[in-house]
Amino acid sequence: GLGFNIVGGTDQQYISNDSSIYVSRIKKDGAAYLDGRLQEGDKILAVNGRDLKDLRHKDAVELFRNAGYDVSLKIQRRLQPQNGPVGHRGDGESGGLPLAAILVPGLALAAAAVWILLRYRQRM
Repeated sequence: GLGFNIVGGTDQQYISNDSSIYVSRIKKDGAAYLDGRLQEGDKILAVNGRDLKDLRHKDAVELFRNAGYDVSLKIQRRLQPQNGPVGHRGDGESGGLPLAAILVPGLALAAAAVWILLRYRQRM
């Protein structure tokens, strides 16, 4: 397969009043993951030039299954996260700076300050 799951369609709207098709999950080591351009939450507008507007979910799935070896996707990147499974990473990360990105440099600065202070006191 292409290495990703989709949600949405006229019969299974993922977002109220929006029957668009969205990427819900990128499968690790799948084609989409290895390519690196597609992201979870992207809206897929077309597959190989075929518009996905007003399709049932199962019809969209069939289009992907029959897309062939060279697949062209027209997507719209989601700029702001929304509530729900697509925006949720599920791995405990909040999406902001990891705590280590703040603590490690801060601890390094503190250790350097203590070292300088001790060296300065030894000279006095």
